[in-house]
Amino acid sequence: MKKYLLIIALFLGAIQFFHAQEDGVASLAIPVRNSLKFNKYVINPTFSFVREQNKYISINNKREWVQFNDAPQTYLLSYSGRFRENIGVGVGLFQRNYGVLTSFGGIVNFAYNAMLQPDSNLTFGINVAFYQSGINDGKVVTNVPDPSLENIPKNSILSISPGINYGTVFFDFGVSVNNVVQYNFKTSQLLEEDPEQNIQAHIMYTGYMSSRGFFDESKFSGLVKSEFKKDNTIISGLAMLTVPKGIWAQLGYNTQYGVSGGVGLNITSQIAIEYNYERAMGDLSDFGSSHDITLAYKFKNTENYYYSGDDEEEALVIPKNKKRKAIVSKPKIDAETRAKLAQEKAEARALAQQQQQQQQQAEEEARLAAEALAQQQAEEEARLAAEALAQQQAEEEARLAAEALAQQQAEEEARLAAEALAQQQAEEEARLAAEALAQQQAKEEARLAAEALAQQQAEEEARLAAEALAQQQAEEEARLAAEALAQQQAEEEARLAAEALAQQQAEEEARLAAEALAQQQAEEEARLAAEALAQQQAEEEARLAAEALAQQQAEEEARLAAEALAQQQAEEEARLAAEALAQQQAEEEARLAAEALAQQQAEEEARLAAEALAQQQAEEEARLEITQKDDIAKSMFEITESAKQSKLEQEELLSRLNEAVSNKDQDLKDLKEENDLSEQGIYQEPKPFKSISAENRALEALQLEVDQAINARSEKIKELESLYNQRVKNVSNINEETNQYYLNAIQNLKEEQKESERSKARMVSNLETIRLATEFERKRRIKRAAYDNEEDRYLKDKAALNRIKENTPLSTEPLEAEDFDFGEEQSSNVKIIKDVQNVENGYYIIIAVHNNVEKRDEFLRKVVSTGQKNIDFFYDANSSKYFIYYEKFEYVDGAMSALDAKGSKPYNGKMSVVKIEN
Repeated sequence: MKKYLLIIALFLGAIQFFHAQEDGVASLAIPVRNSLKFNKYVINPTFSFVREQNKYISINNKREWVQFNDAPQTYLLSYSGRFRENIGVGVGLFQRNYGVLTSFGGIVNFAYNAMLQPDSNLTFGINVAFYQSGINDGKVVTNVPDPSLENIPKNSILSISPGINYGTVFFDFGVSVNNVVQYNFKTSQLLEEDPEQNIQAHIMYTGYMSSRGFFDESKFSGLVKSEFKKDNTIISGLAMLTVPKGIWAQLGYNTQYGVSGGVGLNITSQIAIEYNYERAMGDLSDFGSSHDITLAYKFKNTENYYYSGDDEEEALVIPKNKKRKAIVSKPKIDAETRAKLAQEKAEARALAQQQQQQQQQAEEEARLAAEALAQQQAEEEARLAAEALAQQQAEEEARLAAEALAQQQAEEEARLAAEALAQQQAEEEARLAAEALAQQQAKEEARLAAEALAQQQAEEEARLAAEALAQQQAEEEARLAAEALAQQQAEEEARLAAEALAQQQAEEEARLAAEALAQQQAEEEARLAAEALAQQQAEEEARLAAEALAQQQAEEEARLAAEALAQQQAEEEARLAAEALAQQQAEEEARLAAEALAQQQAEEEARLAAEALAQQQAEEEARLEITQKDDIAKSMFEITESAKQSKLEQEELLSRLNEAVSNKDQDLKDLKEENDLSEQGIYQEPKPFKSISAENRALEALQLEVDQAINARSEKIKELESLYNQRVKNVSNINEETNQYYLNAIQNLKEEQKESERSKARMVSNLETIRLATEFERKRRIKRAAYDNEEDRYLKDKAALNRIKENTPLSTEPLEAEDFDFGEEQSSNVKIIKDVQNVENGYYIIIAVHNNVEKRDEFLRKVVSTGQKNIDFFYDANSSKYFIYYEKFEYVDGAMSALDAKGSKPYNGKMSVVKIEN
């Protein structure tokens, strides 16, 4: 999380630190914003005089966002204060660091006060700074050379910031313009679009408290200021309470940097110290705190200046019992000084009146000139409006005539179409009536045929049913007769058997009775089986008859349906044929009508084209007659035509430049997408290699061609305007048609040229923005690659250590200290190393330091061969060295104790302690 916050912080700082148009150019922005005691002239150039009584020399250090490594840091050595009754001066040396970026230089301040009245002062001030800015090569840590960093130059900048302040007894009102002028000696150009260029306004109050005890005669100071930048406005407030005992406290709030608080005290009567704490809020709350400390020395002052705000203060060590008067004493002004001041005021008033009169006269002349120009423009617009109205009326008459002719043609076509439609409708109605009659007859015949068929089927079904019923009755009668005969025969046989049995023995009777019973049962079963068989046969016959009848009916229905379908298809084909014939006839008629209409329209268009051509030729002849009345007009005509032709070439070059800018923008998007995906752990195939140098040279050449084309066309326009002015001298009537024609032509050419220049400026600005963003993305990729390389190195080192531990056997002979190569000699003091990856914070007992992998591995093998398995090492990227250890402690006491008790082991001969701070 801290890594990402650091990237955001450095990015925000770089936005303020770098300009949009030059690499390595830093804005002048010394962060003296939390103190009303020291270095106030940096806030406003007049504050080296305003409310000051003494001279100070101070050393200030501000560390912003201290939780990040390489966070912004500022150093300021300053000497400032009152030097005369009406003069304040300040001189300072400063250095600002943003990671690998740095600026170093000096600032000179001068303030002059003019007393308007005894309690009214007007103070003028100016800050002039000269400094160098660029990349600090000593801060860059990378495994791969970065050509983009080598191409960033060191720039020498001159910055000017003026200010003004109006003061009364207790209040001060002022305005300053920070970095109003910034000149780059490297490029010999003024810097543009400086993010720190702003207008600053302030209101300050200075008063005293009347109370008893500790706070008696305490001074209260309050400052409210607003910084109006191009993109945002920053509002801040700061309040300070100074106790005569030599102690003061401050509280402040800034809409961008958050809240601040600080305390200060006089150690002696001349030495003071101040500390301020600042905490970010809002969007910058994750950036943490900033610290600001100042050590100052106050020179003894033997003079008591008027309009001062500083008072005699006691010291913490050697207190003084001096008090100031409640009201500031004012020196007496003698008659000579008062007369001099009155004379100066009179002269200033007279000069102001004279300037006001000159300004009024200039405004009156400008107003008259504007009215004359407006009247001339109004007359010209009225003439052009009259011409446009006449042309519009002619076009309207032509349009109405054309519309009347078109309407007449349309009416004739509509009449012919209506007649044709009526005839077609009559034919269609007759055809439909015939079809309806034929269809009705066919339906009637089909109905009669269906009724006859149904009656025939009903009769046939009745006949078949009667036959089936008669057959069923005959079968039933035969069955009943057979059953009666069988029963009669059985009864007779039984009677005979009974009689026979009556003559036999009881056993024979029982046997016969049993046989008779069995026979009777068998007959009954045979009868029942015969009845079931007969019934089954009857049902099967009835089913077959029904199926035959159903099949016959289905075949009949299918035949009738086929006949009806064939008749319907025939009728449909006849209808379709009739419709196709009618449609063909209608299409033929429509084609003939369309051909006639097209021929008529072609003739009309040819006539109109001929008329337009004739009108164009007439206008061209009239234009040539107007534009070539004399030699100057002919020269102007040639230049005008040449300028029109050069416009096409210029637009083609601008189009090529726009395409090049679009390509650069796409390359930037591809690079950003690759970086974003890489940070998410997603690999993306890199884009094909492009020669940036060749591409930049081509862009520069194209921009040069665009500039040459624009300049050449601008020269033609200037030449045309010069000839126009020359002709106006010969033909003084500005409304003369030739003069008016070329005046309009010049105005049109100028407007076109302005638009081309604006387009070119937009493209160049976009190109510069894309270039800066591309540089940022390239640095992101380099940083990611360095991070990946460190991870690869760590994995390889761990693998090598594991191999040595697993594959190194114990030594058969004891080793001596002379057998070990301890590498680089280490100091006996505790060494601090920062930003070591994959290693925890703590105190490490180092037994060897190598910058060579082979020597490192050889030392590790010898240590492992002695039986020491806890051996380990880490790599410091800043020094490119390997630190070998086998013990780590949380506190320095434990580490120093282990160092003292190193024992007699041969590899402990050159032990040292290293502290890791990440």
